[in-house]
Amino acid sequence: MPSFKTSDGLNLHYTDQGSGLPILCLAGLTRTGADFDYVAPHLSGNRLIRLDYRGRGGSDWDDNWQNYTLPVECRDVVELLDHLGLEKVAIIGTSRGGLNAMGLCASVPDRIIGVALNDIGPELDPRGLSGIMTYLGRNPAGRNHEDIAAALAHVLVGFDNVPMSRWLEEVRKHYIMTDTGLQITYDPNLRKAVEAGGDVPDLWPFFDAMAGKPLVCIRGSGSDLLSAETLAKMQTRRPDMIAATVPDRGHIPFLDEPEAVAALQKWIGELA
Repeated sequence: MPSFKTSDGLNLHYTDQGSGLPILCLAGLTRTGADFDYVAPHLSGNRLIRLDYRGRGGSDWDDNWQNYTLPVECRDVVELLDHLGLEKVAIIGTSRGGLNAMGLCASVPDRIIGVALNDIGPELDPRGLSGIMTYLGRNPAGRNHEDIAAALAHVLVGFDNVPMSRWLEEVRKHYIMTDTGLQITYDPNLRKAVEAGGDVPDLWPFFDAMAGKPLVCIRGSGSDLLSAETLAKMQTRRPDMIAATVPDRGHIPFLDEPEAVAALQKWIGELA
């Protein structure tokens, strides 16, 4: 399992597959590079690099939970690029991954070719933020993967027409069966870091930092984190931005939906 050591001594897991245009895949707050399993077959012909943030998935947990922040995660990304000898990459950023992508465009603009945002923008709907706090850092109550899959099909906002097989794939990726029941695949102290983060700052300057770079934003039609109004503002600010809305999806689209695949392939065409 490939990993690299950060400047502060943590081993972070990543995968690096394929050849061609390097695309770095950054997952959501509690998620891992496995999120991109669904879209990977649709992006053949490119080099897909996926990182598990510190404290998530196959990466080391940080003894200091105060390091679970966007600036530290952006630093980790730059160190991964240095480790791989990559001067520039494009980024597909899901939720928090999109925030990191915007931060990287502001801090190291010359290293980012373009950005694909998956259900994230410079304004975050409070409904979605509140929803995240209901589960963040807590092990699920269900007895097995099947219980959690059945629950997800009913409680996740905005999702329709998702086969149970997909929900089961999801929970098997993000919950581990142990002798004491199902457990999350990330450091529970991530909750402390989010709670300590305070109010969300003005993110529009970070959105503007992507100026001049090919940009796409994919939104779930039922998303409770990225509103249709915010997406419209983004399009006004960036008329050249590719935008796609995926029906029957909330936060976050899986990215293998036809609308998402078409938008990503068009974006990749602009990167060439």
